[in-house]
Amino acid sequence: MNKNNIQIKYFIVAICFGCIVVAIFTKASYISFVEGNIWRHMGDSIGKRPNIEVTAPRGNIYSDDEQLMATTEYSYRLYIDFWADGLKGDTLKKYVSPLSIELNKLFPEKPISYYQNQFMSGWKMKENEESQIKRGKKISKRSREYRLLDGKMVNYLELKKIQKMPFLCQNKNKSGLITKPFVKRTKPFGTLASRTIGDIYGEFEKGGKNGLELEYDSLLRGIPGTSTRRKVNGRIINVIDIDPIPGKDIISTINIHIQDITEKALLDKLQEIDAESGTAVVMEVATGEIKAITNMGRFKEGVWTESKNFAVADQSEPGSTFKVASMMVALEDGVITPEDSIETGNGLYPYAGSVVRDHNAHKGGYGKISAAQTIWYSSNVGVAKIILKGYKNNPEKYVEGLYKIGFNKDLELEIPGSGKAKIRSPKDSTRYWSVTTLPWMSFGYETQIPPIYTLTFFNAIANNGKMIKPIFVKEIRQNGEVEERKQTKVINEQICSQRTLEQIQEMLLNVVENGTGEPVKSPSLKIAGKTGTAQLSQGAAGYTAGGKSHQVSFCGYFPADKPMYSCIVVIRKPRNGYPSGGTMAGGVCRRIAEEVYSKTLSQKPQDCIKDSLAPTLPFIKSGLFSETKYILNKLDIPYNNDSLDGKWFVSYTRKDEDIVLKDRKIIDNLVPNVVGMGAKDAIYLLENSGLKVNLLGRGTVFAQSINSGARAVKGQTIAIQLR
Repeated sequence: MNKNNIQIKYFIVAICFGCIVVAIFTKASYISFVEGNIWRHMGDSIGKRPNIEVTAPRGNIYSDDEQLMATTEYSYRLYIDFWADGLKGDTLKKYVSPLSIELNKLFPEKPISYYQNQFMSGWKMKENEESQIKRGKKISKRSREYRLLDGKMVNYLELKKIQKMPFLCQNKNKSGLITKPFVKRTKPFGTLASRTIGDIYGEFEKGGKNGLELEYDSLLRGIPGTSTRRKVNGRIINVIDIDPIPGKDIISTINIHIQDITEKALLDKLQEIDAESGTAVVMEVATGEIKAITNMGRFKEGVWTESKNFAVADQSEPGSTFKVASMMVALEDGVITPEDSIETGNGLYPYAGSVVRDHNAHKGGYGKISAAQTIWYSSNVGVAKIILKGYKNNPEKYVEGLYKIGFNKDLELEIPGSGKAKIRSPKDSTRYWSVTTLPWMSFGYETQIPPIYTLTFFNAIANNGKMIKPIFVKEIRQNGEVEERKQTKVINEQICSQRTLEQIQEMLLNVVENGTGEPVKSPSLKIAGKTGTAQLSQGAAGYTAGGKSHQVSFCGYFPADKPMYSCIVVIRKPRNGYPSGGTMAGGVCRRIAEEVYSKTLSQKPQDCIKDSLAPTLPFIKSGLFSETKYILNKLDIPYNNDSLDGKWFVSYTRKDEDIVLKDRKIIDNLVPNVVGMGAKDAIYLLENSGLKVNLLGRGTVFAQSINSGARAVKGQTIAIQLR
């Protein structure tokens, strides 16, 4: 074969290969650019299901000091798929015994044999189905999910322990373990502020039902992601396409400690007087932050629980607490001065075919008293006469005075379903204004005011006349970062003149010191406020049916000389005892005030009265200086460490009650002196010297079996005695 023939053949082969390459490239280009969309659509439709929504983790609700008040809790139900491709019967039988032992340790309520039977029963069921299939019998649906633990739900930590147990520690294809997550909303503090925190609907993804859970639902629920179900290696798995964005966290204004005090005080009183329901709210004067809110209603005989949010939703007649607003309007308009005399007579005042009655009319009334004393003693007759004197011919002016205070303002509360104050006006054609409306309005009837509106008014009195909006949320956070910080909102910069304000403050203090609020008087701090006792309307029967349906209340602030908190307590339909705003509601307020105020007090150890039976300074064990220094500085206890050079010390107290810390020398390869030390420091030093320690007793080391200064032999045992 000559050279030319060989070159021709090589050329023909190259041409063929070139044609093949061109054909492949042409076909690939055609598939990619011409038929590409068709094939991509077909690929998406095989082994892949449409987008599935992935619920975002719901945000948490915290107290003001960041304790969890509402959180999402995940629990799991466990199943075994005995038809899993990699699950082998021999492997299961080998590990079923140690697996059952581990399950018994985690869930000891069932014996080991119970868990063994569960696994083996499931495997036998699978074998029976397999046998029927081999015999040609059709099985409509194989049991791919055999329930474990009788359907018992396990938490996340329990699940992690189960997934590390023998046999179940394998991958899902070999163990057959299937976990189904369930989500529920929990409140770690139970009923504390439960109605205000709110609830969610049974199905988690439906979101908030009431309270803050509803108001901030759009923030708490986050943004859902999407996933698709794909068939990979014969198994269907979920693949996350778009990650969900977790919900934001809400930092509420609720203080767990104050809330606990408030709820306990109210519940104890409800049980004592067997009342139908009660509400109590504590508000921080300067900021408007609601520190505690509890709403307890009788669930059944002897049982009260958080039900309706009475504090924000109940539009009822406030009773005598409203007299303070009437007095403020009269003082501002110059109708009266606190020193003016008012004749209340025998406590009965006939007017326009009706009778205004004082609570002590059966005792002969108050007679002639000052205008200020009409507030002290809560005289319906006195307040009615004052308001009639100033506004009988112009009731609209009285209503305008109430509006100037701010009673007509919408507080725009963060609690869905909250009510608004309804102040009747002669200009309002939708509500009947009668000749008796004005005097009855003056002492708290014929108006509907939610308790939190009354509290907002009294808080303004305590806050030097500035009315601010009650708030329930301090901050909104995303991933721990503050996204929004709520600011105090002023409703009315000044509800009245400074002169009127001081006169009202003096009256409220005297209500407690000398008037109907005397049961609220405390030896620990000054409380100012106003009592209220109102008879509840019985529908068509009016106010006289039975005469035993009352609402008692107290609203005030403490300490009166430098207000920190305002508080309102309202109790409805007590069955036991004489209805009294001072004794019943006021008693709850006093208890709240004393316990809350006591927690604000602090005193240095040196300022405390010395007890002759107790040591003047604490006993200090010898040991590591850095840790003891930290404690002494925190407790503000003086000490002298001038002669201290090293990090280990021995201490003693001089006659002048000064703690002195002196060096304790620690020398390498010698047994250290650990007498006077605690167990932790002693063991550290001895083991650091190579010794094995035998510990006897508890407390402080008073003896060691090898004298200090002796040569330390590594591995040698030393006994130390503590007492």
